[in-house]
Amino acid sequence: TGYFIHDTLDIIFNHQSRSSWEYLVHHAMAISAFVSLIVTGRFLVAAVLLLLVEVSNIFLTVRMLLKMSNVPSLALYEANKYINLVMYFAFRLAPQAYLTWYFLRYVEVQGQGAFLTANLLLLDAMIVMYFSRLLRSDFFPSLRKGSAGRDVDGEKFLID
Repeated sequence: TGYFIHDTLDIIFNHQSRSSWEYLVHHAMAISAFVSLIVTGRFLVAAVLLLLVEVSNIFLTVRMLLKMSNVPSLALYEANKYINLVMYFAFRLAPQAYLTWYFLRYVEVQGQGAFLTANLLLLDAMIVMYFSRLLRSDFFPSLRKGSAGRDVDGEKFLID
């Protein structure tokens, strides 16, 4: 919870709110879910599993830093690109899919269970959207061009 609060404040204080509003929504959902889990003491294993998602942030951050620094090492970027893809699947998509399946199958759809299930479903949509952006940017760059011939994502390194 502290990480999400810190990252949210960092985005706000560094005047990135407009370009990063999706991350603010994502963080608000994560904060509310983790607070709910901590206060009730229920589903703590789910919280630990959700924290696995953050492992892939290492490679997303390396990717962003390589793009921002314009490092001439294409080999380094290419290696990170494939590692990032594997880590995204292993630590974001797979745990999120398992938790969603588990909650839809076994958790009561009332009270905290309904809140967490709805939260998971919204996070699923966001994670799939981020994954599609990652694929377009790194593996299908020709799909990133807008109708005017410029990058759809512009200079938003958090999104690109």
